[in-house]
Amino acid sequence: MKLSQIAEYVEDKISSSQITLEEYVTTDSILQNKQGKAVATNLPPTVCPLTHYLKGDVLVANIRPYLKKVWYANINGGASADVLVFRAKQGNDSTFLYALLLQDSFFAYAMKGAKGSKMPRGDKDQIMRYELPTFTLHEQKNIGKLIIDITNKLSLNRAVNHNLEAMAKQLYDYWFVQFDFPDENGKPYKSSGGKMGWNEKLKREIPQGWKDCKIKDFMRIFTGKKDVSKAVPGNYKFFSCAPEAITSNEYIYDGYAVLVSGNGSYTGRVGFYRGKFDLYQRTYACVLDEEVRNVSFFYYTLRYLFQPIYSGGKHGSSIPYIVLGDLADFRFAFNETICKKFVDTVTPMFDEQLLRLQEIEKLTKQRDELLPLLMNGQVKVGVERSRLNYDLPNNHGILLC
Repeated sequence: MKLSQIAEYVEDKISSSQITLEEYVTTDSILQNKQGKAVATNLPPTVCPLTHYLKGDVLVANIRPYLKKVWYANINGGASADVLVFRAKQGNDSTFLYALLLQDSFFAYAMKGAKGSKMPRGDKDQIMRYELPTFTLHEQKNIGKLIIDITNKLSLNRAVNHNLEAMAKQLYDYWFVQFDFPDENGKPYKSSGGKMGWNEKLKREIPQGWKDCKIKDFMRIFTGKKDVSKAVPGNYKFFSCAPEAITSNEYIYDGYAVLVSGNGSYTGRVGFYRGKFDLYQRTYACVLDEEVRNVSFFYYTLRYLFQPIYSGGKHGSSIPYIVLGDLADFRFAFNETICKKFVDTVTPMFDEQLLRLQEIEKLTKQRDELLPLLMNGQVKVGVERSRLNYDLPNNHGILLC
């Protein structure tokens, strides 16, 4: 059967003046790689009609289908023109429709009919001809519930990690930007009258007894040796300057590393990885050969101080980039005692983030492997549900970004 037999496009309209920012959905606010939805940047500048979606509808960004942007609506609202809103027809289950449109094969099919080169758009008629097996309503509901359960768990893990990241950022800001770390009496240092002194290299005041340091004073920095096109797919992460890693059949490092994109649209972007990995020749890895436990401090230093300055690059016009010296010579205020206290405080949060990221990657892998098996009948929900409990390979790593 075809998609058109179980779903239809929503054509109902709602005025942009009748919805809130949280209820407004655009192609940009639906996240890549099936990660749901973020809050839109702003409402339309002028009042306009929007597609009126309802809770239980499935929204898919129709620009560049290969980005795999899909969201199962848990609220009512309005969507911009390039967002396709699917609604399950009577006698069909909306969660099953979501599971169906979540498949990699659906996005590959949409790309085959897409028109345009730089900004390909899916063909709405062709999309509705997407073929699927016939399922009873009971089977649809079983498949849909399983996939929604996984989606909800993924959303919870991402929300917890977002909160943990916000807490660490706030603490870093208090201690290393505002310098209100606890003094010997447990009071905020600067706000309580702690002595400050001008640092010419940092062009700002820093606490008495602190010093200015460079990243290269603590970290060893290296890049990969190959171009992205030369990476042979395998069992290890290969980090280019793009947000999503590909794979490699070999690794050049095993351990904790802060990763910095060196060129392109994501220049200056900072992430973290623990495990075995390979690198693109313009992606930088910053590692600690000693005092490895302090890596969380340097990750937050680069993420909260370096990234805002160097995001988008410092060199180049058509293709922005940074050079090794930008990273190696980046200066920051440092005090060993306060650094140790910070690491002691944030390490449990940092470790919790890594554990939840590991679960996110495991659940995502399970979901994407199960979906085609569920859809072709090789796996029946309730019969082989134990497939959700297999272990990760030994070379599995964790990415934080």
